[in-house]
Amino acid sequence: MTPELLTLTLAALLWGVQFFLYLASGHGSVDLNAAMGPRDVPFDRPTICARMHRALSNHTEGLVLYAIAAGVITLTDQSTAVTATCAWVYLAARVLYVPAYAFGWTPGRTLIWMAGFFATMAMLVAAMI
Repeated sequence: MTPELLTLTLAALLWGVQFFLYLASGHGSVDLNAAMGPRDVPFDRPTICARMHRALSNHTEGLVLYAIAAGVITLTDQSTAVTATCAWVYLAARVLYVPAYAFGWTPGRTLIWMAGFFATMAMLVAAMI
């Protein structure tokens, strides 16, 4: 398995952990009927729960782009030390992003996000050159 696919797999597992953390952060604090309903009307949730939800949504969005980058690099057999480093930077950024968002690290959260985003973009550019 290439480093890019390994980090993609680990990032997908991280998504599962983040989903669990999001659910656990609202456990006992969120009205079960509201949570199980159509959610047409927003409901109150603890700050940490709302932050974990936003971090999960952000990871979902980033994972799509990263999956494309990892797939293109792997399918075109272009894995290099540069793309492998970018892959690990992306994963490290995603791991660090969870506590950064949960605890409101400013401007750390944005800087961590930028590291993951630019690592993904660098992989896509590397695939084209």
